[in-house]
Amino acid sequence: MPFSPSTLDFLFENRLNDSKSWFNEHRDDYNNYVTKPFKEFTETLTPAMQNIDSLISHIRVSRIYRDARYARGKSIFRENMWCTFSRTHDLYRSLPSFYFEISGNGFDYGCGYYIAATGSMNDLRSLILNDSQYFTAALEAFEAQSTFDLYGDMYKRDRYPAESDTKKNWLNRKTIGISARSKDWELLFSDRLADKIAADFESVAPIYDLFLKAEEFSAENK
Repeated sequence: MPFSPSTLDFLFENRLNDSKSWFNEHRDDYNNYVTKPFKEFTETLTPAMQNIDSLISHIRVSRIYRDARYARGKSIFRENMWCTFSRTHDLYRSLPSFYFEISGNGFDYGCGYYIAATGSMNDLRSLILNDSQYFTAALEAFEAQSTFDLYGDMYKRDRYPAESDTKKNWLNRKTIGISARSKDWELLFSDRLADKIAADFESVAPIYDLFLKAEEFSAENK
């Protein structure tokens, strides 16, 4: 079953009540409107993800509970849910992943790091500065589309004044990725969603390849 208005209604009401007892009373709604749609969505999308990278095997759906380690003074429950697709983390300092997230504000999806390791970013910058074929392909893919934007906080001071503005947009970030935001409710609630997300991910696969190449250098240098 696809996502539906009931998915967003449940996330909103659960967060509004912010009560374990309310959640337990409505657990069937959670399973029907959140858990099952995410399971179907990830299962449908997995073959496309493994076509991009055959080693993608770590497929995770977020818990609806906030992490207790960081939730002091905050709500018990999230108002959003997300899933990620990546390799296993055994051999890497940090890993780029593909992600998809829904909330009452719409849905977000993209590829990159949540927080990249310093070594990963340094190796990524080396690939960019040396005009690696991986960066050339990633830049070409990025500039050929209009769905995704680069994300990642920028350093306050330009660390690469001699480089082009195009390269600076990649080099001067503390972490990096690409993201898209949408409020296309008709798409979100349709059976076409997974195919659309898969096609968009495939169009920017060279960007993932660039991030992964940097990560492979980092793993080799451990």
